[in-house]
Amino acid sequence: MNTFFVVLVVVAVLIILRGVRIVPQQSAYVIERLGKFHSVLNAGISYIFPFIDKVAYKHTLKEQALDIPEQICITRDNVQVGVDGVIFVQVFDPKMASYGISNYMFSITQLSQTTMRSEVGKIDLDKTFEERTAINSAIVTAINDASRTWGVKILRYEIKNIIPPETVLKAMEKQMQAEREKRAIILQSEGSKQSAINVAEGQKQKVVLESEAARQKQINEASGQAEAIRAVANATADGLKAVAASVKVDGGMEAVQLRVAEKLVEQFGHLAKEGNTLILPGNFGDMSSIIATAMSIVKQAG
Repeated sequence: MNTFFVVLVVVAVLIILRGVRIVPQQSAYVIERLGKFHSVLNAGISYIFPFIDKVAYKHTLKEQALDIPEQICITRDNVQVGVDGVIFVQVFDPKMASYGISNYMFSITQLSQTTMRSEVGKIDLDKTFEERTAINSAIVTAINDASRTWGVKILRYEIKNIIPPETVLKAMEKQMQAEREKRAIILQSEGSKQSAINVAEGQKQKVVLESEAARQKQINEASGQAEAIRAVANATADGLKAVAASVKVDGGMEAVQLRVAEKLVEQFGHLAKEGNTLILPGNFGDMSSIIATAMSIVKQAG
């Protein structure tokens, strides 16, 4: 009897332990009772009835990255390109993810590839590299519309590689080389143009500065000559004033007569040295009369 009781207790404990379920964080278990959906167990410890309930599906609620294999897409201008990508999905309804579709991962992969082919076929090859963001958004929208009953949402899609054929790559490389050479020629011509403009501006400024310098030189020379003329005139005037003042004092007139006689004799001496022929006035012998005539002129001027 005691043995039977012990066995019964052990069996009861095993049955109880068999019904205990510990669900990890960010996970969900779908429970079926007698083959029919019963409940969803979230993170923590839960209990189910052994032999009646069972864990039919286990889902992770974490964000998952799903690799999309490379596929051949044909662009609008009939060029074949290889495109692959990565898609990020997350289960938000474990029940729908279990019963809405048999394999949501496979379905998302197939739908991503077909949508990618459709989107790439709408654009030309040259724009496939520029329109990555638009293609990614279109794929996310298309898959989310289709996966509403799957209990899964598409967070984002990213194109990893776009691989054109080898011939197209060579043509694109030649095109890029031509564009670079074109830009180099344009930049060189712009540099030559700017250099010519700078040289012309320099010549222009040089001519202007030289003309300004010549003008200033002429002004300075004219000013100097004017100053010299004024200085000579002032000196002459001062000399005449001094002579006039000397004539008016006692003995001044006799000094003037003596000076005139000396200058007269000196000038005739110079004339006699410069030429063999010398014409003298008729009254040259009467020196006093000549001096008297000169002095009369001096008196009238005074």
